[in-house]
Amino acid sequence: MTRPTQRHATRLPTVLIAIGATLPLAAEAYVGPGAGLSLLTALWGIIAAIGMALFFVIMWPIRRMRRRRKAEAAASAESGAAENSTFETGTAESGTSTAQARTAQDPESPPTTARVEESQRGASHVGHRS
Repeated sequence: MTRPTQRHATRLPTVLIAIGATLPLAAEAYVGPGAGLSLLTALWGIIAAIGMALFFVIMWPIRRMRRRRKAEAAASAESGAAENSTFETGTAESGTSTAQARTAQDPESPPTTARVEESQRGASHVGHRS
């Protein structure tokens, strides 16, 4: 062995014995019920928040896909009904505008004034009795 290695080899057991002698043999600690419940509540809150965040990140594309399929089905049913009414009446007007057709395809698009007015008219009729 080289000289620096010999010096550290003789000091290592001494340092380990000194560290072992200064450490307590038993931990004399007490966590009261209030502090313990607070700690557990905070831990479960953090775990629940992380779990919910992961759940919503995973479910977001699935929900968007389902909404798109539902809107496409409604648009195709509406266009089918419009074609039937066109053949019956002989007119080319289907009763829907292109803006409404675009919003039916992409339900996540910002609301147009027509959609807002339509939802307000629907909300005002709900509260009134005839």
